[in-house]
Amino acid sequence: MTDIRILVGSVYGGALMTARAIKQALDADGYSVKVLENPVLDDITGDASPLLVCTSTTGEGEIPGNLLPFYIALRDQLPQQPGRPFGIIVLGDSSYGDTFCGAGELMEEALYETAARKVGDTLRIDALETQEPEEEALPWVREWVSTVSN
Repeated sequence: MTDIRILVGSVYGGALMTARAIKQALDADGYSVKVLENPVLDDITGDASPLLVCTSTTGEGEIPGNLLPFYIALRDQLPQQPGRPFGIIVLGDSSYGDTFCGAGELMEEALYETAARKVGDTLRIDALETQEPEEEALPWVREWVSTVSN
């Protein structure tokens, strides 16, 4: 089965809890999932596992502090990941208007610059509509994984 690495950006714990729920569900399905709470570039340059970004958005559409060093290093060094599959789950609050789920867009742009290949549409979870983001994330991630695995 496929190994999957989840890059987590979390401020208040919602994205981390969602990533852990995804890990639990996918591990039970036979996948090998690694949740990276403070990812570094070495976490992705040593293999070609699919990447799943699970992040909240902070401030004015910004990346959470625990994911920011990874993002900066990714943008500065651009380690090429040609064809590496990735997906994005981003939590946000639509009352922020134009910056809603901005962290997901920033991560997507950075991964595209490394020649990684996005699989599926970004899952945007609105805190105004969803109290338990893992309930939206689990069906989405099962579909995403089936696409990545084929």
